[in-house]
Amino acid sequence: MHVFVTGATGWIGSAVVDELLDAGHEVTGLARSDDSATALERKGARVHRGDLDDLDGLRAGAESADAVIHLANKHDWANPAESDRAERAAVQTFADTLTGTGRAFVLAAGLSTLATGRPATETDLSPAVGPGSHRGGAENLALEYAEKGMRVISARFAPSVHGVGDHGFVAALVAAARKHGVSGYLGDGTAAWAAVHRTDAARLVRLGLEGAPTGSLLHAVAEEAVTTKEIAEAIGRTLDVPVVSVAPENAAEHFGFVGRFFALDMSASSARTRELLKWTPYGPSLAEDIEAGAYA
Repeated sequence: MHVFVTGATGWIGSAVVDELLDAGHEVTGLARSDDSATALERKGARVHRGDLDDLDGLRAGAESADAVIHLANKHDWANPAESDRAERAAVQTFADTLTGTGRAFVLAAGLSTLATGRPATETDLSPAVGPGSHRGGAENLALEYAEKGMRVISARFAPSVHGVGDHGFVAALVAAARKHGVSGYLGDGTAAWAAVHRTDAARLVRLGLEGAPTGSLLHAVAEEAVTTKEIAEAIGRTLDVPVVSVAPENAAEHFGFVGRFFALDMSASSARTRELLKWTPYGPSLAEDIEAGAYA
């Protein structure tokens, strides 16, 4: 299968490209820079130059492939509305291009707002609907095309997709611990995050592309609930700094942008996903990665 991948040199996307190539698929990756293009070429992937705002380029990439995996996102924490706008425009472009073709469209989604007071499951629908909602309501927009001749699959990633080289939420928590000399958690630390190793997440994306039916909501989750206090304790042991509670009103000052997420309960189950795809995570746990120096 020839797969067009956006975010192909990103944290998750680069692992997905490796997984696809190892499985014998052909890959064309979207590349904004010369460095990204070179990285893809070295792996044996083709290069499509462009970015998320080049909608004609996205359309051309989709038209020339057998399937699309959309993992790119601007992640502009200073201007989330712009990230949401770009995400919705890209998904709409892919949907318009792939409708009626029978081709697969896999998009990245999150787990942060799916459930309250319990782990989210694959039966929980995203409350984000419409252009002004989180991620531009892209998941629900894509699902509108699930019965219109496009095989739509949403890959919902745990808030921590961890491993050596991760520069996401946990890396920001480690940076805050280095800055302040303490490893913090908010309140009583009982809020919990789901987690998955990067290689397991990449394998899930490939399995979903190859076999998930249209309309599938897949959870890339290995650990259902790692409490924020447990995360802070693992960071504290690694950096040899005290572990302390931070008052919620001081979250932004202490943690920076990640403070707005650290108090959220973002736990999730992947039981249905594992059964559907026969997917079993094999990678290390989040604590094991932290203590092994993945964020050193």
